Amino acid sequence: MTASYYESSANPRTAFPCLTENVKADICVIGAGYTGLCAALELREKGFSVVVLEAEKVGFGASGRNGGQIATGYSPGMIETEEIVGREDAKKLWELSEEASQLLKARISRHGIDCGLKEGELYAATKPGHRRWLLDEQELCERHYHYETYRWVDETELGGLLATERYCGALLDTAGGHLHPLNYALGLAAAAHAAGVMIYEETRALAIAHRGAPVITCGGGTVTAQHVVLAGNAYLGDLDKSLAARIIPVSAFMIATEPLGQERANELIRTEACVADTDFNLDYYRISADHRLLYGGRDYAGRGNSEQKDRLRLNMLKTFPQLADVKIDFAWGGKVAVTRRRLPDIGRAGSNVYYAHGYSGQGVPLSSIAGKVLAEAIAGDAGRFDAFARIPHKPFPGGTALRVPLLSLAMFYYRLRDLL
Repeated sequence: MTASYYESSANPRTAFPCLTENVKADICVIGAGYTGLCAALELREKGFSVVVLEAEKVGFGASGRNGGQIATGYSPGMIETEEIVGREDAKKLWELSEEASQLLKARISRHGIDCGLKEGELYAATKPGHRRWLLDEQELCERHYHYETYRWVDETELGGLLATERYCGALLDTAGGHLHPLNYALGLAAAAHAAGVMIYEETRALAIAHRGAPVITCGGGTVTAQHVVLAGNAYLGDLDKSLAARIIPVSAFMIATEPLGQERANELIRTEACVADTDFNLDYYRISADHRLLYGGRDYAGRGNSEQKDRLRLNMLKTFPQLADVKIDFAWGGKVAVTRRRLPDIGRAGSNVYYAHGYSGQGVPLSSIAGKVLAEAIAGDAGRFDAFARIPHKPFPGGTALRVPLLSLAMFYYRLRDLL
């Protein structure tokens, strides 16, 4: 696949060294994406010494490749979340998701992160049944959680915002938004480094041994720490096989058109908000700072890169047929971690090993609060951390060997449901 648009438009990045010695720290964070960097920032502010290990470069994984969309809540919606965890814990989780977006924006402002933050996200209904579900979600969130920043956009008003006939209404989350995801990750790394966090790139954690304190072995050295934070998400690999079996790395792909020009871009999308549809295998898109259409989707079938690029272009043309003459300048992909419940999996993997992953498409905002509650728990206050840890997660049947075939069967069902 061609290079990522985000890489081509990224801010200058700091090159961090590879670990070539044995070091000690209070905390070792594995993974320099949003979760690891947010946790490192929070832990450093609490006075801990922190080392971050990244197998590739800062923002290499989903943190540098995603749709950049910020939404309140969780992937299943709050009606289903209440069914899974109960009303009381659902309220706590909702409050944490609200705080997540606020915290993300506050970090951007505090650290002066140049990532093109814009306001608003539209959840667009592709069929009447989805319209009813969105209205029910809005009513529940307003009644149970006193959420006042949702606004219903009917089909007529939506036609004035999006130059497409694909939708029958949308729910606007005015507290949502979107950003340049890689520049956000690079900004978090710069802030963490300035705070005294030691970041090592091209330093893969190979094993964790427990010799009193955990010892993390890498190719060129070791880290001895009092606590470990596993923040590899879909790129965790086999570092902890029991955790790997609780998520499935789902392929997500994006394309970026050639620059449309300001006038044509404004005719296409007459709002600064980003858009995500309500299909289970959803499409999502937004206009970039240089007036391109960035269009994304997930793929559960394991198709090749070239086929995926063509499929996304067809989806784009289904939404915006007037772009048939437009070239695709960039196409790229990566992995996002999805849990069986499509709720984040945050907890302990032993007395001094913590983890957070499985945001199921909501990683941009939720990683910010995950980093904070991980730091709180390590510092001795696990109250908010436990609201996440109580979510009843289970491994995929058959572990890592069968999770992809089983998900493919499930996605065949959901695709039929979306079509019907």
